[in-house]
Amino acid sequence: MLRYKSTTIISDIRIFFTSEEKAFNALVMLLDYLMPVFSNIFNPMDKVNSLYRGVDKMLMLLLFPFFKVSHTANYQKYISPKLFNGGKDLFYRMLNDPNIPWRKLLYKVTFRLIGKVQHLSTRVQTERCLIVDDTDLKKTGRRIELVSKIYSHVTHSFSLGFKGLFLGYHDGSSFFGLDHSEHGEKGSNTKRPYGMKKKELKKRYSKKRKKDTCGYCRKEEYFQNKIKQLISMVRNAIKEGIRFDYLLVDSWFTCHEIIQFIKTRRIKCHFLGMIKMGKTNYTYKGKSVTSTQLAKSLNRNKKVKYCKKLKCWYSEAIVDFKGYEVKIFFCRGSKRSDWHGLLTTNTSLNFEEAYRIYSKRWTIEVFFKECKQYLGLGKCQSKDFDAQIASITICLLQYNMLSVVKRFEGYETLGALFREAQADTLELTVFERIWQIITELLCELVEFFDVELDVLIEKLFTGNENLTKLQKLKYLAMLG
Repeated sequence: MLRYKSTTIISDIRIFFTSEEKAFNALVMLLDYLMPVFSNIFNPMDKVNSLYRGVDKMLMLLLFPFFKVSHTANYQKYISPKLFNGGKDLFYRMLNDPNIPWRKLLYKVTFRLIGKVQHLSTRVQTERCLIVDDTDLKKTGRRIELVSKIYSHVTHSFSLGFKGLFLGYHDGSSFFGLDHSEHGEKGSNTKRPYGMKKKELKKRYSKKRKKDTCGYCRKEEYFQNKIKQLISMVRNAIKEGIRFDYLLVDSWFTCHEIIQFIKTRRIKCHFLGMIKMGKTNYTYKGKSVTSTQLAKSLNRNKKVKYCKKLKCWYSEAIVDFKGYEVKIFFCRGSKRSDWHGLLTTNTSLNFEEAYRIYSKRWTIEVFFKECKQYLGLGKCQSKDFDAQIASITICLLQYNMLSVVKRFEGYETLGALFREAQADTLELTVFERIWQIITELLCELVEFFDVELDVLIEKLFTGNENLTKLQKLKYLAMLG
């Protein structure tokens, strides 16, 4: 039998908040709903002599941002030891463990959340989309395992970090993070691979992993081509039971390999992505043309139309792309601006529908911004690559939970929800700091009035909602 000294973290937290604090209370209820998934993953991995269960450590890691804990190392400054009396090494050992199946955990939890949303939602279901994009995960430590120089297409400069490839799911109303992988950019300079000197590469942290561990597989993905990794991630999503109507990508990921993969799936799904106005050849009416040549040809032949709803000029053509029939839309805001191309495998799609569906791709950009701003995406500075994978997965889990709460609690933005939940939990640390003073005052009153402590507390606080938490703090203190 396991000899745990921990109590149930969820119940400890729940007794502290009143029903008025709907933001944090909704998160705690959602964690309670997800407990079976966490238990199935972590309980078999717990050791007999463990002081704390893996489930409890996982729940605390998920709640850290709401207690304003930015780094695991300083969590004790914000969370009372009466709630979780463990050192930082407890969490670091968990984050650095290569045996934890973080990808499996993310899929199991997210699939359960999607099921809950579908069960409770009353909205008319629209197109379900898988969305793929990458983002820069900047770092400051040169000794982080596998860290390299990456090129930012936004700032057009190099920085230290990883390229994060993310796969998300949009059900028509909410966005959920499904999967991720981290990559480096080796570059063509053999003297400075990954943009670093050979001495710097040797100083990077490294550790040996067994081939049958999850951490070894995630490390191998680091060296994988992003196009191949994208296909692998979509294949895995289908295997896990995710069904979608469109795969949305930007121009960087639009290529023959991905289109071929989508066209050969048994489930009914299509590809929709931007294309580069470059040298890629398409076959139109028996002739090989580039996207630029095709756009000019359609313009000359007066096949350009004006869309009043979107206020732009557009044209369309069905072409052959290396053996697959696809439809290309060209659009521009004015007659003098440049053409932009959009490609889809659904040849029955019209321009307005294609534009509306593709606009959902912007949700992954919002996802990146909110995760970096509120949940610390990419800010983990641990030297261990396993910890980098773990921290990003936890960030995605936090976002997915907030996404569900935001949808059903009526918050306009995720930021507003996050700030209210954080404000609720901040009261925990404030009350904990003054509880000792209140206890001493109550003891003085007990001696002065010659009454029992329980009787005094009941007379003072019963029926007073504003002082309910102080009464609950007595029981929280007893748990410590």
